[in-house]
Amino acid sequence: MSIGVMIVVNLFLAWFLTSFSIGRMMVEAAAAGFNSLVDVAYEGVAFAFPSQINTDSKDWFFSVLMPVLMIVPLFDILTYIGILPFIIKWIGWAISKITGQPKFESFFAIEMMFLGNTEALAVSTLQLKQMNKERNLTLAMMSMSCVTASIVGAYTQMMPPSYILTAIPINVLNALIVTALMNPVDVPAEEDTIATIGANPETLDANGKKEPFFSFLGNSIIGAGKLILIIVANVIAFVALAKLIDNVLGVVHPWLSLEHILGIIMYPFAWLLGLPFDDAFKMAQYMGMKLVTNEFVVMQDVTKTIGTSAFTEHFRAVLTTFVMSFANFSTVGMIIGCFKGIVDDEKNDYISKNVLYLLVSGILVSLLSAAMVGLFSW
Repeated sequence: MSIGVMIVVNLFLAWFLTSFSIGRMMVEAAAAGFNSLVDVAYEGVAFAFPSQINTDSKDWFFSVLMPVLMIVPLFDILTYIGILPFIIKWIGWAISKITGQPKFESFFAIEMMFLGNTEALAVSTLQLKQMNKERNLTLAMMSMSCVTASIVGAYTQMMPPSYILTAIPINVLNALIVTALMNPVDVPAEEDTIATIGANPETLDANGKKEPFFSFLGNSIIGAGKLILIIVANVIAFVALAKLIDNVLGVVHPWLSLEHILGIIMYPFAWLLGLPFDDAFKMAQYMGMKLVTNEFVVMQDVTKTIGTSAFTEHFRAVLTTFVMSFANFSTVGMIIGCFKGIVDDEKNDYISKNVLYLLVSGILVSLLSAAMVGLFSW
């Protein structure tokens, strides 16, 4: 019953945000807000690198990633002063009431939407230790289907902002739907509690007390810098590895490439999204590229053409929605590593043995979200 309710609610949400003028206005206002943050961040970037910002052809590193140095600390400040925890708590409570899902799973879905997967897991340490291994697996699966709000500004510089911001709430409910289908867990009323809202470990000092604001802000800025380096390192490494694989495959046959192979595998799913043959194969290649590398690689590949006539509106909506998650092979390793540092060996081993569940759940959420948004975007 609750799964049916979630599907209906999510279809209505997709319809409302894509087909109603007030829904589109809300999405466009949110997109304008993120773009304004990026514009403000450019002031700082321009001070340090004026030759890169005051030009019509900005490098991806400076135009997309450098603004993260301002946006991540902003979200951390909202967490430090308690605004984000308040929002997360009550939206999670509302989702639990509407959908009938367990309280903490609903709360965690919203937490991921704002904080990202590993950060949400970190602030939920006490809850993870108290829950059984089956519910831990549910949270690990859900962790494949989010993005971090603090880097949405980077995404909106590369792909249609309206579809990016539509995909985020759609993913939240679809993560609950897919995990409820793949890993159904009965949660008795006495266990359906939230052990703690949890203080973000980044806001605490070594003694567990709230860190002084400017010390916290300095650590947040350093953390943002590390995040940028991690993204750059992943993009460089995965693009280079993909090229190496293509070169090896090309020795066997000139047609063979990673994109072509993954395109064949993902083609049936792309076709089911309502795309004609040629577009479906192109979409399937992007889907495969995203799963093997990450969303930034696909975004960088299409950013200059996605707003042109080379992409139909339906293709644009489906592709943008599909890539808006952390569902890829590298995320699996990050999640398992995060659980290893939090829960006992029995729970961690259980998650590791079901690693395929993590990847499949992430793919299914991406496909389901793309289908729902694409249904109302032609």
